[in-house]
Amino acid sequence: MEEKQRPNANYKLSNENANIDEGEIVYHYDRERRLQKVPQRVRDLCNTPPPQKFNLLRPLVRTKPLAMMFFTIIVICVLILVFSLLGFTAADHILDGNHISIQAIRFEGTIIVAIDKSTKKGSVLDRFSSSAPLYTGAVDIAVQPVLKSGEVQGEIPEDLFFHRIFFTFEPQEYYRFSVPFDTDELAVVLRTETKALRLTIKAE
Repeated sequence: MEEKQRPNANYKLSNENANIDEGEIVYHYDRERRLQKVPQRVRDLCNTPPPQKFNLLRPLVRTKPLAMMFFTIIVICVLILVFSLLGFTAADHILDGNHISIQAIRFEGTIIVAIDKSTKKGSVLDRFSSSAPLYTGAVDIAVQPVLKSGEVQGEIPEDLFFHRIFFTFEPQEYYRFSVPFDTDELAVVLRTETKALRLTIKAE
């Protein structure tokens, strides 16, 4: 079988007698030589390092102070979340097992006391609290203005308002009543047969 030959087999592709220095050989794929002939703008583009992949965490912890601050914020957020789930950061108060939210609302020169009662069965805080039954029945309320600096209160306060509400088994109950005085802060006492809750609230 004959060996295949190229059509110009008799044509010499290189000068066999020439002494070629390897340092003079030009490699057309040489990147450095190719970049020498292109404009500066093209060189800058070729020398620009490739963009780094997006990393959200690395800029926040690239130095030790930044890392400490970042992990401190994480710990604070976790603590706030835990306290919120346990009910410690809520504006509610507990009276004989009932959750109480109270506000003083100023409306056309009159202060209206708004009390919201809820049982909140199944909350995280209730799981850790005692299993005592919720109180139902009469709740006596005493309201009076908070004394300002320098004022002296007598044995029997002149501005003292009494009111009574009744807790039932309803999971949500709302009570509203007005007080016969206008002040910036109110001292409120709620009392059941066995428990008492003392609060100071600002009129809004």
